[in-house]
Amino acid sequence: MNSEKIILGVDPGTTIMGFGLIKVVGQKMQFMQLNELQLHKYDDHYLKLKLIFERTIELIDTYHPDEMAIEAPFFGKNVQSMLKLGRAQGVAMAAGLSRQVPVTEYSPRKIKLAITGNGNSSKEQVAKMLQSLLALKSLPKNLDSTDGLAAAVCHFYNSGGIQSDKKYSGWSAFVKKNPDKIG
Repeated sequence: MNSEKIILGVDPGTTIMGFGLIKVVGQKMQFMQLNELQLHKYDDHYLKLKLIFERTIELIDTYHPDEMAIEAPFFGKNVQSMLKLGRAQGVAMAAGLSRQVPVTEYSPRKIKLAITGNGNSSKEQVAKMLQSLLALKSLPKNLDSTDGLAAAVCHFYNSGGIQSDKKYSGWSAFVKKNPDKIG
């Protein structure tokens, strides 16, 4: 087992994409980076998707993460919003897979549970716990970046045994794990 790895966490969104990076040395996490990609100033949804893809590729090419954790879209009442969020998640996943970075997705509830012990925690509670766990000096104004960081930390906690339901390193891995879905 590799004793040192980098995990990229992504909270996909069409208004703000949050992301965070941690380095794992042995069994200890070290904070690397957290930030967000502001997309609200763009009207064109396809341009937003292109920017999400490009920023994710840039992060991968800069930091060389070994694994990527992404927050899965939650199920809401607005179908159009769900579709847009799913596309944002898809292009971020495609960016990771195009660079051979294994991608694991986690539900928002599972991420909150891993960080705070409560699957119904608020963004603020998650951010405060991350601040404590990673000795962050301050928290950002928008908490989308801490949501991305939370996905990375959740993946760290879950990579010791409990894996998420959906983990694929590429199309062939998907086919291998889901032969009944191919036909």
